[in-house]
Amino acid sequence: MRSLGGVERVGRIVEVEAYLGPHDLASHSSRGLTERTKVMFGPPGHAYVYFVYGMHNCMNVVTQKEGHASAVLLRAVEPVKNVEGGSHGPGRLCRAMCIDRRLNGHDLVSDDFFIAESPDGPVPIVRRPRIGVEYAGRWAKRLLRFYIKENPYVSKK
Repeated sequence: MRSLGGVERVGRIVEVEAYLGPHDLASHSSRGLTERTKVMFGPPGHAYVYFVYGMHNCMNVVTQKEGHASAVLLRAVEPVKNVEGGSHGPGRLCRAMCIDRRLNGHDLVSDDFFIAESPDGPVPIVRRPRIGVEYAGRWAKRLLRFYIKENPYVSKK
């Protein structure tokens, strides 16, 4: 992933969580279409950036067809170039990569802020339940968190 901010920042995405649409009780889209969630209901390949707890930005990538509102939360990146500070956990990741709400709705196949395929090839992936969604009933236990096995930048093992 390469980000804006006047300085090229490059990080390798090492941990994500999937949110599967309005029927997923842990997803913001489960509350329906709102001003906050409208990007999630838009076309895939765009950033959904929101502010949480009055202090952290978090970034998701919209993944499904327009109207479906599925997204993948970026939880951790491994610093590659010009990434300062902690980059594990969605809030720290955004701070380290200079991601804020100005990027909400940004097209992630643009030339200035994008996600590119890793040249590393296949890596071993671990599946676990998502973090912090205990309120979501059966959705809390679903194995929708994915991270690169034994990567030291993963937020929580």
